[in-house]
Amino acid sequence: MQAPSIGGVMLPRGNGQTVRLSRGASLTDFAEKINANPASLVQVMFNLGEMVTATQSVSDETLQLLADEMNYNVEIVSPEEEDRELLESFDIEFGEDEGGEEMLSARPPVVTVMGHVDHGKTRLLDAIRKTNVVAGEAGGITQHIGAYQVSTEVNDEERRITFIDTPGHEAFTAMRARGAKSTDIAILVVAANDGVMPQTIEALNHAKAADVPIVVAVNKIDVEGADPTKVRGQLTEYGLVAEEYGGDTMFVDISAKQGLHIDSLLEAVVLTADASLDLRANSEQDAQGIAIEAHLDRGRGAVATVLVQRGTLRVGDTMVVGDAYGRVRAMLDDNGNNVVEAGPATPVLVLGLTNVPGAGDNFLVVDEDRTARQIAEKRAARERNAAFAKRTRRVSLEDLDKVLKAGQVQQLNLIIKGDASGSVEALESSLLQLDVGEEVDLRVLHRGVGAVTETDIDLATGSDAIVIGFNVRADGRATQMAEREGVDVRYYSVIYQVIEEIEAALKGMLKPEYEEVELGTAEIREIFRSSKLGNIAGVLIRSGEVRRNTKARLIRDGKVVAENLNIEGLRRFKDDVTEIREGFEGGINLGSYNDIKVDDVIATYEMREKPRG
Repeated sequence: MQAPSIGGVMLPRGNGQTVRLSRGASLTDFAEKINANPASLVQVMFNLGEMVTATQSVSDETLQLLADEMNYNVEIVSPEEEDRELLESFDIEFGEDEGGEEMLSARPPVVTVMGHVDHGKTRLLDAIRKTNVVAGEAGGITQHIGAYQVSTEVNDEERRITFIDTPGHEAFTAMRARGAKSTDIAILVVAANDGVMPQTIEALNHAKAADVPIVVAVNKIDVEGADPTKVRGQLTEYGLVAEEYGGDTMFVDISAKQGLHIDSLLEAVVLTADASLDLRANSEQDAQGIAIEAHLDRGRGAVATVLVQRGTLRVGDTMVVGDAYGRVRAMLDDNGNNVVEAGPATPVLVLGLTNVPGAGDNFLVVDEDRTARQIAEKRAARERNAAFAKRTRRVSLEDLDKVLKAGQVQQLNLIIKGDASGSVEALESSLLQLDVGEEVDLRVLHRGVGAVTETDIDLATGSDAIVIGFNVRADGRATQMAEREGVDVRYYSVIYQVIEEIEAALKGMLKPEYEEVELGTAEIREIFRSSKLGNIAGVLIRSGEVRRNTKARLIRDGKVVAENLNIEGLRRFKDDVTEIREGFEGGINLGSYNDIKVDDVIATYEMREKPRG
């Protein structure tokens, strides 16, 4: 029935019917659902003061505005629901064990370690794994997500436990929450000398929301001022009552540093799992699970750490992980050994994917490569439409405040590139949660894994975005292009710093005293061994100039592998020199740092005092 016109356009009016649309739907998608002409909807939007084309992905708010005007209810399908419907169209059930009870067999518990920053989560994981997790972390913060298995003996029986190694900083709230969803048991680490802190409560709430049992590890019992009894009392207020007080939560006093009572903690995890969970899965069906982490590896391409939740994953299987797919070329366990199959609750590193999936993406094994490709392509298109719907003067952080005051910009656009998808996603999540008031909108236009490329700079140029490189650098051409186009590219290795600077910029408080100025880059062409000086890099200066006694960082395949190095020696042939300019060759000694390889890039810089504006 044709209703009275809307702004002169004759359209079918709804009677409050519900229209289901996916994120990033276009006016054409809406028109198909209500049997209308897309051009008419374009006209309606124009009358409402919105310039929208028929095929353009539009935001949820725009779809809601249009639906209200035409007396329809619009229901935006959640990403999870979209994915379920997509898999159903391929006759695939995700998240269910096939067969009856007789097909299920016992599997190890999956454990996440949570708690306040500096309470010893990483040290505890280190003690459990007996290897050094802490080394190589910037600022002592766990930057990536990994997973590994350990075994312990309970009642003379060997039992395995799988640990998911989640970042512990408060910025990774979203990831930790999702980590809990793929987890059977949470270990809550509380320092005996500090007691319950804000993030302790935050972690506790995540675990409760995910409905997982909690084992409390009271750490640092060997330090001065330690009071494990106080911790038990404090947690009673939050519903965690120790067994010795008549409750059902196991508390274990430990010292991660000294390695005290770690076995007791593992035993508590196994006993809690046995008491409150039925941990069984069908190991015979096609594998399904979740991607814990993924990154680009030089020589091996896209690699992903996946946790098998049901079924058995085998080398040669065709799998789809988020919007990536491929045939499993090889699988490695947490010690780097090749494995041919992985059963339920087993974490493995998978090689053979087409691109880098996101941390938290689900994975499943399918029969044909064609099916995997179709699922991946549809997921990618869906995400692309949703991203386009979010996008609505080139500016740097320093002058953002001035531009805001002049009323020239309402939003700050960011492009985030990092060395692993978990870090990138966590960084995006934490930045989007910044409370910056009404005056400015923060938008993440693009995020990805790997070095900052010319494509990123292109996007930044066209959308006046600031590029953030987290533990990665720009490749050579991208650096030149950024300088030429005036794009602000910022590099970070610690997430605190990104959040602080972006927040300070948004609030108009960014006044750094010093700024980093790149002096020059040198490409390592040859390595000379010296018994007296260690490894000496034979280099060609690619840009600028390299000076003695300046700071340097080592870049390998676009990723920063060493920070805060010193150019301690500089030679041209047999002569010691103070600087070498672009185009010339020479020798560089990085002091006691010897882990250099041919094709590495040494980037030198100095910190210059910046006048306060």
